[in-house]
Amino acid sequence: MIEVKNITKTYQSGESSFQALKGLDFKIETGEFVAIMGPSGSGKSTLMHILGALDTPTSGKYILDGKDVSKLSDDELAEIRNEKIGFVFQSFNLLPRATVLRNTMLPMIYDGTDKDKREERAKSALISAGFDESHFYHLSNQLSGGQIQRVAIARALVNNPKLILADEPTGNLDSKTGEIVLATFQRLNKEQGSTIILITHEADVAEHAERIIHIKDGMILSDSKGHTKRTIK
Repeated sequence: MIEVKNITKTYQSGESSFQALKGLDFKIETGEFVAIMGPSGSGKSTLMHILGALDTPTSGKYILDGKDVSKLSDDELAEIRNEKIGFVFQSFNLLPRATVLRNTMLPMIYDGTDKDKREERAKSALISAGFDESHFYHLSNQLSGGQIQRVAIARALVNNPKLILADEPTGNLDSKTGEIVLATFQRLNKEQGSTIILITHEADVAEHAERIIHIKDGMILSDSKGHTKRTIK
């Protein structure tokens, strides 16, 4: 599903430059649950932006679902993000005075999906994310941190993306709530075959994936394909 071929990313500031990524190569198959782990400054955020079609590499190729994303225009990148990628961020990004259901429907409101289909797909996504139906009409500012993050996961699912990209999704949560959210990702991967990339700096969070790509100083240190993931019951 994903193929990264010798990608680099260099940032230029006046006469000085900084190479954030230094020739990365890897593949991610459909249905894999992969954690990309590294400390601050490792290049993982830069890599996340490229994998999420939020940026393009300086050199090399990024193939997503058979399409070379590396050289696309801003409009083409926006189309890829809308059609193929669901994002879950640390900061949740929900509207505080909107209901759970409306927050989940937002991506479809923007792309013009019919109202009845929006509601049907939003409810289905919320159920898939393990959200209680009795809370569908609560405002997001009435929810716990774990509930809010599951709404964010549901919102990422509504357009049936090929890829779910989760950037430090437990960063604002306590340990117990974070475990619940990570269990949701594991279940989506196992039961629905969702391809998930989890960006994190925490080893105990990365352990929930079935594969860990560890990067540092813009290079891959290790790729533990076949890693036995930590399963939450």
